[in-house]
Amino acid sequence: MARPPRHGAPQTGRTGAADARQMRLVAVVIALTMALWLGVQWLGGQQGWPAKYAFLADLAAIGALVWSLLVTFRIWRRRNASTQGQG
Repeated sequence: MARPPRHGAPQTGRTGAADARQMRLVAVVIALTMALWLGVQWLGGQQGWPAKYAFLADLAAIGALVWSLLVTFRIWRRRNASTQGQG
């Protein structure tokens, strides 16, 4: 009798490599978003920019973080389905 795959077992093949690439992309997007957001906030405070530009930077950062969350959730669902024998 074959042993069922354990939860969280590493994926093999093409989908595992694609998921790893996407997770690296998500990590880069999160890091760059935070660095740019902090930089724009600091620069805006130093230069005396109107508050509307700070809100615009906030909105752009929220958009990037929501995208990262959605991609991460999709990868998590795909990995969870494959370990359950559904993928």
